[in-house]
Amino acid sequence: MPARESRFFGSSVVPFRLVFIMWLSFSIEFFYHINLGFLGIKPRTIEGLIGIFTAPMVHGDYMHLLSNTFPLLFLGSILYFFYERIAGIVFFRCYFITNILVWLLSPRISYHIGASGLIYGLAAFLLCYGLLKQDFLSLIISTFVFFIYGGVFLAGVLPADPRISWESHLAGALVGVVTAFNLAQKRSR
Repeated sequence: MPARESRFFGSSVVPFRLVFIMWLSFSIEFFYHINLGFLGIKPRTIEGLIGIFTAPMVHGDYMHLLSNTFPLLFLGSILYFFYERIAGIVFFRCYFITNILVWLLSPRISYHIGASGLIYGLAAFLLCYGLLKQDFLSLIISTFVFFIYGGVFLAGVLPADPRISWESHLAGALVGVVTAFNLAQKRSR
């Protein structure tokens, strides 16, 4: 297998693993008629702490799972392919810090589930980091991500549907932007 092809598949390992666990969780819910919603983030409660680790694996229905699968694979693969050295840091922050912020700050005491906070974090990072880094390839990546997700991204951080955790979207976007600024400053030193 050529090195470039091997690197492409290697860059998809982390996103594919997470998506595999998401689909496995959904399959367990579906086939065994178990509701795993209790594994979501329930803000400022002891039982909701588990959601910091597990909420991105749990989805409400098939469409929710599907709408998180493709963006996570796409954005995660771009992150790990083009920014291999910092991808682990970005993914970790967008996953955990986003969920911690939702647990700490969300005004709704209901379960927050799904991987959309992580997705918004990755999208925000890819958009901002390219603008801050200002090399040709990074700007192309930012532009590409903006054209694909820009409209949905901007609409998703505002409260619209009470069933959708806009708090996760907003927290993810903030974590992605702050991470982009933080890592761009470290690279410029």
